[in-house]
Amino acid sequence: MSSSRLTLNFTEGSVSFNFTPEAARELKATLVQLAERLKAVATHPTGGGGRPTPQKPIEYQYTGEVFLEVFCNPNIWPTPFSAKILLTLRDERLRISTEVELTRAIEDVERYLEQVG
Repeated sequence: MSSSRLTLNFTEGSVSFNFTPEAARELKATLVQLAERLKAVATHPTGGGGRPTPQKPIEYQYTGEVFLEVFCNPNIWPTPFSAKILLTLRDERLRISTEVELTRAIEDVERYLEQVG
């Protein structure tokens, strides 16, 4: 399968790496699922005991030229607009770990998918 370069933007800087369209679709689905969970908690925050219903963390991993891992605990963010994901990108020479705004990551993946058609 062919790959193109995905660019993920951070608060200060960005990173580009080869990524496949199929992996991008999987990543987008994971990020959208996270946003939906956060929206559900924001609109219906309590379970039966008056406390927020705990949500399972979201994890995504991709292995290609680089290893990409995305993690988010939706229980610590009040809305999808304030949520951040922990992104780790590494290869044999370099490792980057940083927080990325969820909405920005979704936009970056959508932009990539538009470019690759």
